Amino acid sequence: MQCLRAEHLVSTERTLRQRQWRPQIYRKCTDKAWLFLFFLFWAGLVFIMGYSVTAGATGRLLFGYDSFGNVCGKKNSPVEGAPLSGQDMTLKKHVFFMNSCNLEVKDVRFSSTILCVSSCPEEQLNTLEEVQLFANTSGSFLCVYSLNSFNYTQNPNADSLCPRLPVPPSKSFPLFNRCIPQTPECYSLFASVLINDVDALHRILSGIMSGRDTILGLCVLAFALSLAMMFTFRFITTLLVHIFIALIVLGLLFVCGVLWWLYYDYTNDLSTELDTERENMKCLLGFAVVSTVITAVLLVLIFVLRKRIKLTVELLQVTNKAISNSPFLLFQPLWTFAILIFFWVPWVAVLLSLGTAGAAQVIEGGQVEYKPLSGIRYMWWYHLIGLIWTSEFILACQQMTIAGAVVTCYFNRNKNDPPDRPILSSLSILFCYHQGTVVKGSFLITVVRIPRAVLMYIYNTLKEKQHGAWSSCVSRCCFRCLDKCLCHFNQNAYTTTAINGTDFCTSAKDALKLLSKKSSHFTSVNCFGDFVIFLGKVLVVCFTVFGGLMAFNYHRVLQVWAIPLLLVAFFAYLVAHSFLSMFETVLDALFLCFAVDLETNDGSSEKPYFMDQEFLSFIKRINKLNNARAQRDKNSLTNEEGTELRPL
Repeated sequence: MQCLRAEHLVSTERTLRQRQWRPQIYRKCTDKAWLFLFFLFWAGLVFIMGYSVTAGATGRLLFGYDSFGNVCGKKNSPVEGAPLSGQDMTLKKHVFFMNSCNLEVKDVRFSSTILCVSSCPEEQLNTLEEVQLFANTSGSFLCVYSLNSFNYTQNPNADSLCPRLPVPPSKSFPLFNRCIPQTPECYSLFASVLINDVDALHRILSGIMSGRDTILGLCVLAFALSLAMMFTFRFITTLLVHIFIALIVLGLLFVCGVLWWLYYDYTNDLSTELDTERENMKCLLGFAVVSTVITAVLLVLIFVLRKRIKLTVELLQVTNKAISNSPFLLFQPLWTFAILIFFWVPWVAVLLSLGTAGAAQVIEGGQVEYKPLSGIRYMWWYHLIGLIWTSEFILACQQMTIAGAVVTCYFNRNKNDPPDRPILSSLSILFCYHQGTVVKGSFLITVVRIPRAVLMYIYNTLKEKQHGAWSSCVSRCCFRCLDKCLCHFNQNAYTTTAINGTDFCTSAKDALKLLSKKSSHFTSVNCFGDFVIFLGKVLVVCFTVFGGLMAFNYHRVLQVWAIPLLLVAFFAYLVAHSFLSMFETVLDALFLCFAVDLETNDGSSEKPYFMDQEFLSFIKRINKLNNARAQRDKNSLTNEEGTELRPL
C-alpha cells in the first residue's frame, strides 16, 4: 500500500509539474518510436533512390533515343544482340522518324524506324538524290546507320533503309528533341499518334521537362514575391494594408478573367484535335470554375471584415515587436526554402529515373525496346508519400523552431535584457529532444493529404460518370477543411511542446483544454490575422499562376501544361507558406503564451504577467470592443422585445 501511495504521489507531482506551463530546463526525448519509424521510411526512400540510379535512364526521357537503343546526344554502351547499338551520338541530338507521315503504334511501340540525326531537314526532300545531297552538305544522315551515304541511290534496299519519300520539312521541338513535320497533313497525323498514344506519366514528365526553363523562372518569381510579401508584413501600416487588399482583389479578378478568356479561345479554336489540347481545355475550365468560386468567397469575406483593418494592423505590429526580440527569425524561411530545394531536386531526379526504368530487349531487325520493370508504380506511390511527409517534416521543424524562440522570449521577466541566441537554443532543443514529435505531427498531415491524392486519381479514372464530380468536390473540400484544422492543431501542439517538453498527444490535449477556456479573449482577432496572412499567400499564387498561364499558352499544342501549372501553383503556395507562415506561427505562439500567462498569473505583485504593457493594452482594447459589441446586441434584442410588447 505504501508503494502504491508513493507511486500515486509521484504521478500527481509529475502531473502538477507539467501543468505549471513554464519552459522546461531539463527535458526528455518525446515520441521516440515515431522517429525510429521515420528513419525506417527513409531507408526505403534511399533504396528507391539507389534503384532508380541503377535501373533508370533519365537521358532517354530528356534527349530521346533511336530504335537501336542509342540515346541521342550521348555516347552509348552496346546492347548485346543489337549490332547498331553502342554508337557515339554526341553530335546527333535530334530524333528523326523515317515515316513521320504514316506513324503508327503497335504493341506500345512505334512502327517507324527512329534515328538520331545532327539536324532536321528544313526543306522537303523528294528524291533519294536530295536525301544524299542533304547528308553530304549538313552531315545529317537520314538513312539507317549501316547504309553509307554514297550508297543511298545505288543500294536496292534503299526504300526500306531510307525514309519514305517525300520527306516533309521538319523542325526540332523541345519535346524529346523530336523533328516535328511542318506540313499540315503530316503534322496532324504525326502529333495525334505521338502525343495521344504516349503513356500518361511520360506525357506529364515530358511536359515538365519541355517547360523546365519556364517552371524555373516562375519558381524564381514566386520566391521574389514571397520575399516582398514578408517584408511588407514586417513594416506594415494601414496604407499598406489597403494597397495590399486592393492588389488581392485586382489579382483575383484578373486571373479569373484570363482563365475564362483562354477557355473561350480554346473552344473557338477549330484545330483543337489533339488530346493535349482537349486536356488543357478541360483543365482550363476546371481552373476557371475553381478560381471564380474562390474569388467570390474571398471577396465576400474581405467585404464583411473590412472594418477590422485597423485592428489587424495593430495585431501585426504587436507580432513584429515580438519578432524584433529575435530578428533572425526573418531569415528562418530562407533556410527552410534552401532545405526544401535541396530535397526537391533529388526527388524530381529520382522520379524521372523511375519513369524511365526498363530492361533492354532485342527484337527483330536488331532493334531494341525497353520493357517497364515490375513494381515501379508502387515505388511511385512510396516516392509520393516521401515527398509529402518529408516536406511537411521540414515545414514543421520551422514551426517548432519559431515557436521555441517565441516562448523563450515571452517567458522572460526582464524585457530589456532578451535571452541570447533564442533561435539556436530552440534548434538545439528540437534536434536533441523533440524530432519525434515533429515527425508525428507531419505524419498526421500526410495521412490527410494522401486520400486527397487517391480521390483525385479515382475521379480522373471515373470522370465520365456524372455523379463523380460532385462527390469528388465535396470530399476534397472536406479533406481541405480537415487539413487546415490539423495544421492549426499541430501548431498549438508544437508550441506546448516547446513550453512543457511533453509528447505530441499530451501537448495537443493540454493546448486544446487551455484554448477552450481562454478562447473568448482572442479567437476572432487571431483568426482574422491568419486570414490576412492567407491573403498574402493567395496574392503570391495569383501572380505566379498568371505568369504561368501567359508562358505555357505559347506551347499549347505539344505540351500538357496543366500539370506543370499545378506544380508551379503548388510550389508558389509552398514557398509563400514557408515565408509568411513565420508571421502566422509567431502570432499563434504569441496568443498561446498569452493564454498560458492568463492561466498561471493574475497581474498582482506576487504573480505578475509576462506580457509587456503594449500587448496587454492591445488585449484590453479587444475585450472592450467585444464587450461593447455584445452590449449593443443585447440592447437591440431588448428594444425589439419591448417594441413587440408596447401597446399601440
